[in-house]
Amino acid sequence: MDSPQHPNFLRNKLTQEMRLSLVFLAALALVPLTVSSPYWLGVLIVSMYFAMLSVGWNLLAGYTGQFSLAPAAFAMLGGYTTALLAYHWKVPLWIGLPMAAVVPGLIGLVLGRIVLRLSGPYLALTTLSFAEIVRLVIYNSINFTRGDQGLNVPGMLENRVGNYYLFLAALAAVTALVFALLRSPTGRFLQAIRDDEIGAASRGIDTVRTKTLAFLISCAICGFAGGLYGSFARLVSPELGLLSQTGIVIAMVVIGGMGTLVGPLIGAVLVYVGSELLREVGNIQMIVFALLVIVFARFFSEGLWGLARQAVARRRTPAPAVAKDEE
Repeated sequence: MDSPQHPNFLRNKLTQEMRLSLVFLAALALVPLTVSSPYWLGVLIVSMYFAMLSVGWNLLAGYTGQFSLAPAAFAMLGGYTTALLAYHWKVPLWIGLPMAAVVPGLIGLVLGRIVLRLSGPYLALTTLSFAEIVRLVIYNSINFTRGDQGLNVPGMLENRVGNYYLFLAALAAVTALVFALLRSPTGRFLQAIRDDEIGAASRGIDTVRTKTLAFLISCAICGFAGGLYGSFARLVSPELGLLSQTGIVIAMVVIGGMGTLVGPLIGAVLVYVGSELLREVGNIQMIVFALLVIVFARFFSEGLWGLARQAVARRRTPAPAVAKDEE
């Protein structure tokens, strides 16, 4: 039997998680057949936006071990890239949306070369500072970004169901991209860096270059999600980059299962739908989910997906035979 660190074990585990991700996405595809409420379809669309952010952040934190506090900031940059191109230069969405991934990706490349030589709290603090600086610049650049009034973004689709399937297709594409990356040698390098960065460097892995690639892809995913969200909401504002938005993303990944492919998908949908349900009993969502993060981080580090996997493993394990005493 392969050990948990054996490449074959990791590859098989990843393939299993991808299959379950496809099952989960297929289940989401059936939702509009039974849910006709525009409100709840909108809630699920926004949950898929957060799922894309969660997948991007999980690639960096869960699989590479690099804790960034800027996923919401890069989503905001992607949204403003699309909005500014359309508002000032009348660039169509079919160009603006790809640029929503390219521009944050390039910014992530430059920032990554600087901050990914740091580790631990220094990396988190640096990305937090960057996120707040970018948000404040956008907030105060009234002549260019219209400040806190936000910018209108042209919509891609008028139909709510059409937007639902557009987001679902984008989420599936992002998940497949991360799966392909993790199946490649680069993916194994990322996980080696997470488990033992010094050991990975001693084996000839260029750790800074590999971490920067993960940072670039993570930022591009978050930027693309932000551009897509802007086209759905028809508006982008500095609120997209608030630290509380990053906190929601972290909660989704931790509750769903950090370092897994299917965990962020499940966590994003459950947390966001749950937050909408909690609105009826008062604005206590962040308190509830902060407590859940503490509980899961302390007692269930593998999240909901890890709990489900352990439950299935226990059911499959045969009970030990009881020897009868000889008479």
